[in-house]
Amino acid sequence: MPCSPLSHAIRRALLAISLTGLAPLALAQAQDPDAPTPDTQSDPTTLERIEVTGSRIMRTDSETASPVQVIQRQEIDRTGKTNLGEYLQSLTVDGSGSVPKSFGAGFASGASGISLRGLGAGSTLVLVNGRRIASYGLADDGQKVFTDLSIIPLEAVERVEVLKDGASSIYGSDAIAGVVNVILRRDFDGAVLKGSYGTSGDGDGNERKFSVTWGTGDLAQDGFNFFFSAEAAKSDEIYVRDRRNRKWIGNGDISRYGYDPTSFGGLFGFISDPNSLGGTSYNSPTGAVQAVGQPGSPVVPLQGADACSQLSTATIQDPNGGCVWDSAQFTSLQPEQEYVNFFSRGTFALSDTTEFYAEFGYGKKKSSFHNTPNAVSGTWASPDGGAINANDGPDATIIGANHPDNPLGVDAGLRYSAFDVGPRTVDVDNQFARLLVGVKGIAGDWDYDVGYLHSETNLTSRRNGYLRYSRVREVLTDGDSSPVGWWRLGANAGENSQALYDYIAPTIGTTAETRLEVVDAKVSRSLADLRGGALGLAIGAEWRRDVATLPPVTYTDQSDIIGLGYSAYDGAQEVTAAYVELNAPVLESLELNAALRMDDYKDGENSVTPKFGVKWKPASWIALRGTYAEGFRAPNPAETAGSSVGFATASNPVRCAIDVDPGTPGTQRPVNCPGPVAFINRPNQDLEPEESKSYSAGIVLQPTQSTTLTLDAWQIKRENEITTQSLADALASGDYIAGDDLVNGVAGSGSLLAVFTSYINATSTKVSGIDLDARQSFDMGNAGRLSLDLQWSHVSKYEFVDTDGTRYDFAGTHDNCNVTNCLGTPKDRINFGATWDIGDWSVSGVANYRGKFDNVAPYAVGPGCAATYANGDDAPGGCEIPSFTSIDLSANWRATDALEVFGSVQNATDRIAPLDPTTYGGLNYNPLDFSGAIGRFYTLGVKYSFQ
Repeated sequence: MPCSPLSHAIRRALLAISLTGLAPLALAQAQDPDAPTPDTQSDPTTLERIEVTGSRIMRTDSETASPVQVIQRQEIDRTGKTNLGEYLQSLTVDGSGSVPKSFGAGFASGASGISLRGLGAGSTLVLVNGRRIASYGLADDGQKVFTDLSIIPLEAVERVEVLKDGASSIYGSDAIAGVVNVILRRDFDGAVLKGSYGTSGDGDGNERKFSVTWGTGDLAQDGFNFFFSAEAAKSDEIYVRDRRNRKWIGNGDISRYGYDPTSFGGLFGFISDPNSLGGTSYNSPTGAVQAVGQPGSPVVPLQGADACSQLSTATIQDPNGGCVWDSAQFTSLQPEQEYVNFFSRGTFALSDTTEFYAEFGYGKKKSSFHNTPNAVSGTWASPDGGAINANDGPDATIIGANHPDNPLGVDAGLRYSAFDVGPRTVDVDNQFARLLVGVKGIAGDWDYDVGYLHSETNLTSRRNGYLRYSRVREVLTDGDSSPVGWWRLGANAGENSQALYDYIAPTIGTTAETRLEVVDAKVSRSLADLRGGALGLAIGAEWRRDVATLPPVTYTDQSDIIGLGYSAYDGAQEVTAAYVELNAPVLESLELNAALRMDDYKDGENSVTPKFGVKWKPASWIALRGTYAEGFRAPNPAETAGSSVGFATASNPVRCAIDVDPGTPGTQRPVNCPGPVAFINRPNQDLEPEESKSYSAGIVLQPTQSTTLTLDAWQIKRENEITTQSLADALASGDYIAGDDLVNGVAGSGSLLAVFTSYINATSTKVSGIDLDARQSFDMGNAGRLSLDLQWSHVSKYEFVDTDGTRYDFAGTHDNCNVTNCLGTPKDRINFGATWDIGDWSVSGVANYRGKFDNVAPYAVGPGCAATYANGDDAPGGCEIPSFTSIDLSANWRATDALEVFGSVQNATDRIAPLDPTTYGGLNYNPLDFSGAIGRFYTLGVKYSFQ
């Protein structure tokens, strides 16, 4: 792709900075030797009392019994990431179940969500300034209600606090895996303009961003402060095909790496069996047919190689005459997005002890995704329309005997990809609003804070290129009576009218709304002086109402959109809660903490969740800490009042146990082993809350003022999980649909197409591991200051107990593939950062490491390696997804007191993401390694501050 002069200039400038990092040396001798350093003694000041995430009691010591990772704004800036969601998903504590912005084919397209400990985005509570925000309008996997991180304005973020143990005793439902509390600015005086431009090493995916922050007033002197922060950005789409220069990333054909292209990669259109029409993999732009009612008759291509070459970019040939095509030709690697985020806050002193505050936030984001053209066959379903198997049987898509493109002259089953209709597109327009008003102050010995919060999202999703099943059947079998005539296929599609395409592929869509209303109040005070300090008490109460509404996408309630999943719900939750917390520094070296919360849901469910913590500090440089907490997650409207139909990777065990050629030992498994399967999930109004118990024990070391190390062991056990019936149970009870493409005539060996399940309380998960956070700084005099930090998260166990009692350990494997993207569960993730500050320069580097993991998925796929090479050997080599490391570099130069110039290079070494043939979240790469799919990305910007 050609690069603009601006793109070339940015890349040259930033690469020079990133590869040398030596410019600051020239300034070392010019640095003022008398300038104050962080170690310079200053006048004593009164310690400020702060509220740390996980506690409602104000304190002067930020180190609590609970493990909390505090991320300062500078740590976000040095990565070069321009939105909060992308940054948080790079944290070592994020895991499987997170929702990346790139997954446009998912239920929750257009959003990004974090999944602490790999327990799912729905078990991670996201707060803004300690309070909830409305959930995203589309539930992930049709079930998991979560918070979209992209609506939080990055320019207003002061810091992020990640509580890495349970917190339901303070915050209520959803805080099983932990809490992400985004702390926005509380006040600001002045004005800041900031603009940046980014481009990839290939000159595409360009991103423009501009922000303005303005504030006035000093609360202490003027009695008020008001400020706002607004940001606008737009990023261009990148197609998978734009990365053909990155080995397997931009190519569906991975046969050159030893894989069978009919089973792995992104190629379709093969006629694997010339005497069986097979499943959806046969769909191609020129089509293939087989006479109805004549099993074993030949599969005949509608058109020949010449017609195929006009439509397909694939170079590989099918010996059976199929028209092979590459899905990379159409799909988005990165969506086109544009957004505006706004945040404002006003604080007004009503008296010496009372202040009124108000916050208002608004966000509007548009996202656009492209996917492959719709096929005319497949399997899908809806609760009212029932299950449709358009591959074979009575619901099969047929090309009529009289169709002008039918070479057989009899009714025939059809496999066809509608290239003439065009790629399927999804356009999501999401609007978010949040209003908070409150009063806080001091009354006697009590600190109090009373607030009202309203938050809502309004989302519109529009889809084009999706085929109506009923009308497709009409124009393929009865074109003479159809108002738009026959649908001509392949090379003859030029004879079709626009009216025909409007008829068979109308614009469809849905709207979604979520609303959150909260009234809360809390009071806190010191009860008595203990040997170690004040005995603190906090008491709070909360009333909350959540409403979520999602109508089904047009015609999906009638099962009339070919291959499109179904999701719809309409429900509300109303809860009244009260909590109490005590913090007791019983000795100078010993601090105890306890909290208890009671939640009463209007539908009759209730929960009592305690938490206990202890911190022992035998010396000034060492502290030992530990917590025990119980948690819960209440069933959400998508589970109690909704239905969904989604697709995941699964296998028919009967089919996949058969050798394609019994006479040749070790031959490859049949196609669709595994393959895409429709999971039809039904609601359950009798669901009970999920419950959890979490433990943490750790040590905090600070041997010097410049050295800090924390090491925490943790475990979370979640029981009574809300899940769907297992695949094995569905198969055993006959709640599934299989195709007619039997292997060697073996009964029950057809490709698994659809499975019927219901939400139930059945499974449990136990996750445990270790977190390390180390920080070291060096004062190097005239050479500046060097700061190093390292975060390491190790998952030692991820034990999942299925409905039948079978235990699976996902740690270090590719499971759980039944949640978003099939990311896998690597045991190790490490982030290492280094920042060198010297004079007016600051240069940083961050290395992001994702550990290797086994390419096995016993729960989703079955025993053995999840992928094989064409010769039957486990794939990738040793059945292992290799580790991946990317390095991000950045620099900031303060040209004047008012002007700053900054730049960054993400994935500076241009590492290519390892080939992952199992995930469905990205074509041949794992979404955890997204930067390795995009390649090197440059950003250059300026910031100007008005005093």
